[in-house]
Amino acid sequence: MTTTAGSSLPGRDAAWELLTTHTTQPGLIGHALAVEAAMRSYARLLGGDEETWGCTGLLHDFDWERHPTLEQHPSAGAPLLREAGWPEEVVHAIQSHAPHTGVARETPMERALFACDELCGFVVAVARVRPEGFAGMAPKSVKKKLKTASFAAAVNREEVRQGAEELGVDLDEHIATVIAALGPISGDLLT
Repeated sequence: MTTTAGSSLPGRDAAWELLTTHTTQPGLIGHALAVEAAMRSYARLLGGDEETWGCTGLLHDFDWERHPTLEQHPSAGAPLLREAGWPEEVVHAIQSHAPHTGVARETPMERALFACDELCGFVVAVARVRPEGFAGMAPKSVKKKLKTASFAAAVNREEVRQGAEELGVDLDEHIATVIAALGPISGDLLT
């Protein structure tokens, strides 16, 4: 099923309400905004519905604060998404972004969500240690930081590499796309 503009998608306001009802930690909200921005960028690049892709990115970790274990997240959130009227393509994409669920990534939106999740967190971490933030950030500097295991140690480097591969883009290109998507919302991400 492909959701298109004007369909029964609850929309960005509903996604924001669901996110902020379940998430209070500023870092988690910032991460959701970053993944939303990257997903909207990839929707434009890959011909997806920007609203659907963006809302999927915004909601991908909405249940993490309440269900912070691999046994619970994101599976515990799926029924809540369905109850709130989110289409199955959004629910499936959110389930597939977490490798431990075993839910296969089958669509470009699902592959983009997986590819953007870890990389967004990492790119924001890099921007936080740079005096100029996102301005002038290049894929080369991000890749250099990726080689430092102690920097943003919680980010799974293998998933960053695998995400770009599954998306079918060069890692440098993927990093550049994410940097470009996050720069305009830097005020929401670096505060």
